[in-house]
This record gives sequence, structure tokens and C-alpha cells, in this order.
Amino acid sequence: MRRVGIIGIGITEFGELWDSSFRKIGISAGLAAVEDANISAEHIDALYVGNMSAGRFIRQEHVGALIADYSGLAKGHIPATRVEAAGASGGLALRQGFLAVASGMNDIVVVGGAEKMTDVSDVESSLIQSSAADQEWETELGVTFAGLHSLIATRHMHEYGTTREQLADVAVKNHRHGSLNPKAQFRREISRDVVLKSPMVSSPLRMFDCAPSSDGAAAVVLCPFEMAGKHAEMPIEIVGSGQASDSLALHHRRDICTMDATRLAAKRAFKMAGLRQKDVSVAEVHDNFTISEILAIEDLGFFSKGEGGKATEDGRTALEGDVAVNSSGGLKARGDPIGATGVAQAVEIVTQLRGKADERQVKDASVGLTQNVGGTGATVVVHLFRREM
Repeated sequence: MRRVGIIGIGITEFGELWDSSFRKIGISAGLAAVEDANISAEHIDALYVGNMSAGRFIRQEHVGALIADYSGLAKGHIPATRVEAAGASGGLALRQGFLAVASGMNDIVVVGGAEKMTDVSDVESSLIQSSAADQEWETELGVTFAGLHSLIATRHMHEYGTTREQLADVAVKNHRHGSLNPKAQFRREISRDVVLKSPMVSSPLRMFDCAPSSDGAAAVVLCPFEMAGKHAEMPIEIVGSGQASDSLALHHRRDICTMDATRLAAKRAFKMAGLRQKDVSVAEVHDNFTISEILAIEDLGFFSKGEGGKATEDGRTALEGDVAVNSSGGLKARGDPIGATGVAQAVEIVTQLRGKADERQVKDASVGLTQNVGGTGATVVVHLFRREM
């Protein structure tokens, strides 16, 4: 396999982008990444687009061809592929682009992710997101996506003593990080008390435990690492990529307090990279609910099972902590336009490893990680990134 580098990144603001269409935000992120990579359309061999549910959110399918068309790439007849894995759509699109370059099939690949979620009501958006769970045995029986995560949270609190306050601390930290990110949907700090007094969604999870519905897009440009220096002053290498699956329905899991797909995807990515958890400076993990981040930092191996809540409370996942988790603000504060999320995670890691994150810059960041989750853990993609010293 060839070494693969990221030579360009682009991202839109995340939030309620009423004046921007799906195609506009997708193209904006892609063009920004192409410009950052210092390439033109004729250099591009393939396009991968992460998207969960444009058919239901905006009644538009065939979005790979749509983005290729309106970005001018259809004139060159390049292959454009949509990738869908619920919340992991963006991360899986990145993995497909990585494999295309690593295998030698393509040289320069653009990977994008986009979702336009706010054109429907909150009720409809919740129903669409819940379709990432098992329709026959979960959603159709009345369990919402938030409800499934509340089951996980309740069990984790029972098994390991994780407190309601520690869940709130995840949100407080990520909003603090998001306040430093000009692209974030929420750019204001909040207190633990605000989280604890916010409206109940599904006990014990409250409104500020849940990521918002968002519009937004992100993109990266990949090429063989040996070519990367021609296009980027500081190319960032993808040194590890791992993917794993699990049962779609939560009730079939070995342990609902552990995402086995995260454990195995991480194991595969770390083995490929030849790295260990202690090497990681900054990580973007899938915090669609506060309990999700606690599970992630445990299952990725940063902290032992049951210690994620305490580690967060003690500041060990803050910008200046043992490992900076969700320096962008995460899904919770940066926003969660589902198809874009996994690619946005990569954009943040590249920004950090380039040393260009301004006020939220993690000191001496050299190795980064992303973890992108589909459903309640039925699909997980983990990537490791490294800046050459």
C-alpha cells in the first residue's frame, strides 16, 4: 500500500444555513479544499461524498452525481460515489478515498461530506436520525435515538458510578472549545448548572446533552504522500484506518456500555499506524450525546472502562489535558450535519497538526485521531493522522 497524505481541507460554517442549499454548501467546502491543495479540476481522479439521508431531508438522491455536476467535475466524467453509513457516512467516505489512493487506483481524490437537516421540522429530523437504529425492533416500537442513548447512559451510571454531573461536564468542555471555533454552530460557553437545568429529552439526557440538527459541509483532498510536498507546505499523513461493525439493534450487543466496533476499529487503526494511545495529542470523537464521548474515550483506550466520566471531570480531556478531545467543539458545539461530521473531524485534526487552530491550538500536536460512529455503534471508523517532525 502507498502512504496517503491530506493536502487540502475546506469547511463551511455549521448551523441553520437558511440561505444556502445542499449543493451550495457541498461545493463551497470542496472548492475551499481544492484551493488549499493548490490543484485544479483536471488533477482530480475521483470524488467520494458522505451523506446519510438527503432523500428524506431535502428529497434529493444521487448526491454524488449532483456534487460532481455543480462543481464542474462531471465534464471530466470522473467517478463520483455517495457513501452512506448513518452518522459514520463522512468517516467511511474518507476511508474509501484513503483506500483508493493507498491501493494505487487513484492519485488525487476529493472526499466530501454534507447534510442539510434544518429544512424539515425537529420532529421529522428526529425520525430521520432514528432510522439509523433498527426500524423493526427499536424505532417502530417507539424508541427514539435519544432514548437508546439514555439506556446506555443509565446502564453506565449503574455499572461504573458515572454521575449526572460528569455527563454535563462533557457538554461544558465542548462548548468551551466550540466558543473558540469560528465555524462552530454554538460559540458560547455554558455552565454545568445550565446543562443540569435544561429540558429533559430522555432521562437522564437533557437538551444540552444532545447534539443539534445542523447544516454544513466539509472536504479534504488526498494524494500519495510522496507527491504531497508538491501541493502542500505541510501535508498530513493518514497513518492508520480501521473500520468495524456490530449488531444494528442495541439489545443484541454483548455489552451496551461498550462499543465493540470502536474497540476493534481502533485496534486495527493503531496496528496499521504502529502507534499507541499515549502517542495521540488530539482526538475528535463522536459525541452526538454526552454519554457517547465517555464511551468513546474508554473504548479507544485513552482511559479504562468506567473512568471516562471522572477523566472528563478532572480536565484530562480539555485542550491542556492528557489528550485534547473535541477541540473543535465536537458534534455537541461545532454541530452535527450527519454526512459531514466524519470529514469535519479530519479537517479539525489537520488544522491542529498544521498548528493553525489559533486560540484552541493544542500544544505540540503531532498525532491525531478521529472516531466516527453510525447508529448506536453498528458502524465505526477510526483514523490516525501524523505530522512529520
